[in-house]
Amino acid sequence: MTRRSLSASCSLQRQGSAWQGGQAHSYPESGNENAAAADLLLNAALARWTASVSPAAMAVAYADWLCHLALSPSKQQHLLLQAADSGQRWLHYVEQALRPGLPGEPQPAIEPLAQDRRFEEAPWQRWPFNAISQGFLLQQQWWHRATSGVRGVSRHHGEVVTFTVRQMLDWLAPSNFIATNPVVLDAVLQSGGACLLNGAQKAAADIWRGITGAGADAPPAYAPGRNLALTPGTVVLRNHLIELIRYAPATSKVHAAPLLIVPAWIMKYYILDLSPHNSLVRYLVEQGHTVYIISWRNPDAEDRELSMEDYRQQGVMAALDAITEQSGARRINAAGYCLGGTLLAITAAAMARDGDTRLASVTLLAAQVDFTEPGELSLFVDESEVSFLEAGMWERGYLDTRQMAGAFQLLRSNDLIWSRRLREYLLNLPAVDSDLMAWNADATRMPYRMHSEYLRNLFLRNDLANGRYQAGGRAVALTDIETPFFAVGTLSDHVAPWRSVYKLLLLADADVTFLLTSGGHNAGVVSPPGETGRVYQIATHHEDTAYIDPDSWHACVEQHEGSWWPAWAEWLARLAGPLGDPPPPGPVLGEAPGTYIFQR
Repeated sequence: MTRRSLSASCSLQRQGSAWQGGQAHSYPESGNENAAAADLLLNAALARWTASVSPAAMAVAYADWLCHLALSPSKQQHLLLQAADSGQRWLHYVEQALRPGLPGEPQPAIEPLAQDRRFEEAPWQRWPFNAISQGFLLQQQWWHRATSGVRGVSRHHGEVVTFTVRQMLDWLAPSNFIATNPVVLDAVLQSGGACLLNGAQKAAADIWRGITGAGADAPPAYAPGRNLALTPGTVVLRNHLIELIRYAPATSKVHAAPLLIVPAWIMKYYILDLSPHNSLVRYLVEQGHTVYIISWRNPDAEDRELSMEDYRQQGVMAALDAITEQSGARRINAAGYCLGGTLLAITAAAMARDGDTRLASVTLLAAQVDFTEPGELSLFVDESEVSFLEAGMWERGYLDTRQMAGAFQLLRSNDLIWSRRLREYLLNLPAVDSDLMAWNADATRMPYRMHSEYLRNLFLRNDLANGRYQAGGRAVALTDIETPFFAVGTLSDHVAPWRSVYKLLLLADADVTFLLTSGGHNAGVVSPPGETGRVYQIATHHEDTAYIDPDSWHACVEQHEGSWWPAWAEWLARLAGPLGDPPPPGPVLGEAPGTYIFQR
């Protein structure tokens, strides 16, 4: 019996089985729901004071680290020796810096990491600020060694302790304080203190906006419909969860198979349709593709019970059904970005299980299907953290935009928090605006049930990779998908690490073309032709060839200069069919970018 016929026969035995989503949290076995509600309310109230970080999770992580450190005398001895060595190196540096008549600058005791630009400006080379910065970097190095490599500490707890200690050190860095930052002191002297006064006014205005929720008085430099999301198109489907946008053809002939793009619902869809010069949507339309994209609704408290299954059915499946009906196409290419890629993979597996052959190919852009190594976001995901987060979502009915934005900012706190406050509040420099930063600030809410299911079923249990994830009441398996994959990983991705994205090769029984590009989770995907400094690697893994581990792949695959977009467009064109007349326009429910994009 073939795999397909076996799946069909088993499905007859499973008819009528209920979907196993259920409520996100569990009540006590006694059935006392009032007591359970009281527990949730207590945790929700506490979450407002801790930014939804579970104090229990932090306590357990630090207890694990401290207990095992206490049981590791060799590690303690090593740290004492390291502290003595760091102190000696710092004193030697100070001696060099203070000794008159030495040519050139003193040799640094420690070099900052490549991505650390806090002390690179010339004023930091003056005494005593050079000694202050060197002392801080040595202390930072010591704390990293103290919080990592302790025998017996669980990997997750060790990463949590290392991350939180790094956050505290970033907060206490000498660059964040007036008295220990020579760049700020120079600016104060040059402006007569006006930079601090004006910066304090900016800080007060930002705090007031954070408390009241009021927007800025001046219009933003970038906004959808004005200078973002400008690719011409129309809304051809609207339901409670999505607007489906079809973009107008830019060529006289188009490929037979249209392309559906499924963006993440964690942010607005126009990350893929930013300014005209770096819009992936516009680029694809200009290559002769009929492009559709999902614009997700921004949910509110009334949508608390929307589930992952609702996002699959009312989102991806509703879009595919509309495209099939309106265009007449029998085959459709599909691409998903971030969470949208994970949902697309689930949908493709369910379609393959059910004998739905409409997908011609599946492209996953910085999207994971295996969550055993999900990157630094996993720091916020364990049983304690998820339960604590659920309490806050249970009270509101959704995950607040500030919570999600705050989590992403913490992952890059030097760039997104401290450097911004330094520039705007201490130096009184204007805010740095860009289309990507404007999109990054345009966060969305997430329904309580859906987000809890996403965290539990994918992050905590890794159900999709293990064949336990249920769609339509039955389990799905990625091995059922026979259409070719194209997967994109980005080299410095902190949300979906490229080695985690690469794991698709272990889980798919189809050809997988894997592409690794420079950049991060967002900037790596938004990579239009013509930008300098871009590189990528690409190779196809056929289902009947031997597996290559990601580091070996990275070492041996040829590197190409430039944007990865043309390479994907070339691959996509081979699966999109011949060129012909554009399909009929379909219903027009409004002009792009639609209405859901403007929901706050």
